[in-house]
Amino acid sequence: MKIAFICTGNTARSQMAEAYGKYFANLYKKEIEVYSAGALPEKEVNPLVVEVMQEEGFDLSSARPKGLEEIPVESLDLVVTLCDSARQSCPYLPTARLIHWSFPDPAKLEGSKEEILQRLREIREEIKRSVETLIKQL
Repeated sequence: MKIAFICTGNTARSQMAEAYGKYFANLYKKEIEVYSAGALPEKEVNPLVVEVMQEEGFDLSSARPKGLEEIPVESLDLVVTLCDSARQSCPYLPTARLIHWSFPDPAKLEGSKEEILQRLREIREEIKRSVETLIKQL
């Protein structure tokens, strides 16, 4: 099975979901290939996302945003959009089932660095729970 987590920029939510997807697929011994991409990929992964994922033992320091053309869209079995914008801009893939989750955009968080990090940790935990539940069900 091949699944992809799609967000607009592939700088935060989809990167976290991909990391957890791979982790839980391995943990639960599922034959799942996990990808992430952005409908409009940005230049770099959000450094604060790299920081909060490092707290969980995931090294995203060398991760980079990818476009849809860089993943096997034609052979995907499941596409999970993680933001409303990606849901609207994601191409129709007749072979893939589509699930939509709406998580807040980390790029739009405001406040002090510590306040933003705390909110990112909350988003990370929501994504972690959602991805674990999904992988267990597949």
